[in-house]
Amino acid sequence: MLVKQTFILALLLSTSVVYSQGILKNVSIEAFGGLANYQGELQENTYTFSQAKPAGSLGASYALTDKISLRGLITYGNIQGADSYSSNLQRRQRNLSFHSKIYDASLTGVYEFFDIMEKRYTPYVFGGISVFNMGPYAYDSLGKKIGLNNLGTEGQGLPEYPEREKYKYQNISIPFGGGIRFAVTRNVSLGWEFRFNKTFTDYLDDVSTQYADRSILLVARGARGSKAVEMAYRGGELKNGNPSYPAAGTMRGNPKTKDWFYFSGITVSYKLFNDRDFNRGNGGKGIPCPKNVY
Repeated sequence: MLVKQTFILALLLSTSVVYSQGILKNVSIEAFGGLANYQGELQENTYTFSQAKPAGSLGASYALTDKISLRGLITYGNIQGADSYSSNLQRRQRNLSFHSKIYDASLTGVYEFFDIMEKRYTPYVFGGISVFNMGPYAYDSLGKKIGLNNLGTEGQGLPEYPEREKYKYQNISIPFGGGIRFAVTRNVSLGWEFRFNKTFTDYLDDVSTQYADRSILLVARGARGSKAVEMAYRGGELKNGNPSYPAAGTMRGNPKTKDWFYFSGITVSYKLFNDRDFNRGNGGKGIPCPKNVY
């Protein structure tokens, strides 16, 4: 009886291992290392390496076919922007700046143009959806780190500006892009990728619409109001700069365009198993046909 139970248990375990490996043979571990940047009111270039900061990703992909896969990634990066880099004189005189950490969780579908095991390389494209967390901040004239969302630098959350709601730290974006991968071994591939994230917020950099009335900011928020005024316009910090706060309603940003962030860099993919791993004992050439026993 014990032998029978042991045999059944061994059979179940071996079946479970084969089944799990059958799934795992389509799984690859994905990693990315490169740069993060953004496009918005404090970065006028659509794509640039200027002011770029390090970024990294870790995740996995599951091959549905030889050319189509699903990929999930967790990405961490830093973005920043400053008027001091602008070619526009009025922006430089405004003297705004920001930094933000980006935590992004994405799920994308990937299409590879070639079978990488046949061509040894393949270009690919992808698109999907992501949830990301942001938190713009800046350093004041004394070098102190200041979170910008709670200040409401454009009057967000004040009854005088009911249309200006406080922006959320967590948002949705549409990631898409492309790249090229090269097979190094049966399990390992290296590549280069560009990933763009179209967001639905204009406050990655805390700049979107018009200057709020200076007196309203001061009265409504007291001590915090004075800091909001200070961080909303910083021309007075420049040598020979204009210290006069702009009139209420003066354009501070462009609310018709949303902000973007993007990543570019090197990718590494490690396939957990390949066909040779599942055909051991036959030199990795597949399972031979049975001999003719007739």
